[in-house]
Amino acid sequence: MTAGAAPVLLATGLLREARILAGPGVTVVAGGGDHARLEAALDRLAPGARGILSIGIAGALAPGLRPGDWVVADNGTDPGWATRLAALLPGARSGPILGMEAMVAEAAGKAALHRETGALAVDMESHVAARVARRHNLPFAAARAISDAADRSLPPAARVGMRPDGGMDLPAVLRDLARDPRQIPALIRTGWEAERGFRALLRGRDRLGPGLAAP
Repeated sequence: MTAGAAPVLLATGLLREARILAGPGVTVVAGGGDHARLEAALDRLAPGARGILSIGIAGALAPGLRPGDWVVADNGTDPGWATRLAALLPGARSGPILGMEAMVAEAAGKAALHRETGALAVDMESHVAARVARRHNLPFAAARAISDAADRSLPPAARVGMRPDGGMDLPAVLRDLARDPRQIPALIRTGWEAERGFRALLRGRDRLGPGLAAP
């Protein structure tokens, strides 16, 4: 990216993702599951951006995708940007990424969405980022590292762990564990698998470099 070029606007969910992605040539917004706040922030920053990229971790909808795998969206994205992302991210699969208003936590729900839409992965930011990009006539792309496989159901404690600012709501997690300690093994497994997604995100960020392969 040349000196003085406009930054790429990154849409993600968690503060941890934002910390991983922060660096030269980008401005990161963590939505924290608050779609209205995410959209308002992206709208405010879009006039000074060269493109919008939805990037972070995601749940798999397609069988065969495992934690740490990459999916690059081919639905409604800038073709050149998507091609560069797929070439640079190791082993990336190209296909639709579905953005949803609510977390898709049950394996049965993931399977149903895959049958209905053909999407490979699901997140909570890509649809918002795409909408803002269209409104501002900016290039859009989406790339997501898988954190939970299609056949995994997230334990209830994992579903309450995100604050609206994208941080970790540890008290909410502990309260849920106190109500049902039997979910502790599943929560530990979920944490380890999510860690593989975060590590893949870090490696991918380094491979893409400043500007994250944007036009």
